[in-house]
Amino acid sequence: MSRRRPWVVGVSGASGTPYAASVLRALLAAGEAVDLVVSRASRLTLLDETGIAFRDAHWREDLRRWLARGADGTPDAFEVPSAVADVRHWAAGDLAAGPSSGSYPTKGMLIVPASTACVAGVALGLSKDLLQRAASVTLKERRTLVVAVRETPLNGQTLKALVTLDEAGAVVLPASPAFYAGATHIQDLVDFVAGRALDAAGVPHKLYRRWEGELGGDRGRGTA
Repeated sequence: MSRRRPWVVGVSGASGTPYAASVLRALLAAGEAVDLVVSRASRLTLLDETGIAFRDAHWREDLRRWLARGADGTPDAFEVPSAVADVRHWAAGDLAAGPSSGSYPTKGMLIVPASTACVAGVALGLSKDLLQRAASVTLKERRTLVVAVRETPLNGQTLKALVTLDEAGAVVLPASPAFYAGATHIQDLVDFVAGRALDAAGVPHKLYRRWEGELGGDRGRGTA
């Protein structure tokens, strides 16, 4: 049997938990293994944005509710992939967790969304929690790191930190949805950003309709 090699998905405290849900659904639909790290701050954001409390003792049940929820608040908008049963969750305070070591095999990591505090911590190599430590490990092992920063406006210190991450080999991916794919719903805009994050990771998906060089060609047709 081949050894499990997951994508680590880190969720920081920035606004944008629907982005994380879209990425997680698409990874599971693509047959990818997933290790999940939800920061302490992100649990407050998730509760505020969705009403879902992410609890260590009931995390799988809470994750299912989160992934089933649409970006517009519809509670059962999506069928949750059966592969959610194989997701591995690591507590943010567990610095002895698998992803804290370079010898733990992963394909890479996506931080979706990434707060400016998270960006600064990873750029400085602080490793103050498992999310930051896993990102630092991903960089030192020269694996793919996608950082979907969600903040506006950006100050100079954050811009410097993002340049540091870029120079270290990370993909800096602002959570900036585009409109050329014929979006007609908030979920379309969320899925566009999630899809671009997965593009950067090389994971196939069908989250948005791609540009084919035809002006107005997707207008009114919605997304795939």
